[in-house]
Amino acid sequence: MQIDDKVLANLEKLSHLRIDESKKEAVKKQLTEILAYVDNLNELDTANLSATFSTLEGGTPMREDLPQSDESVAKDILRHAPNAKDDFFIVPAIIE
Repeated sequence: MQIDDKVLANLEKLSHLRIDESKKEAVKKQLTEILAYVDNLNELDTANLSATFSTLEGGTPMREDLPQSDESVAKDILRHAPNAKDDFFIVPAIIE
């Protein structure tokens, strides 16, 4: 698939991003290359593979889940929120 100006404009609208005019050609080229690479996956015969197929012997390795309590992380995140109070994000009501 070739990314053209119309597709790029639609992607900008959907993503709420604005791409500088001087970079549009480079972005179109990069996106076209990415799609060509992903299109190679269509050549793989996956008909006989299980949905849970893994190349790792014995599945995904597990790690110990250790709880951490660092209050500075939450405060740092909330510091960047547009509206926060009492360690919570304040958002517009969506249910009346």
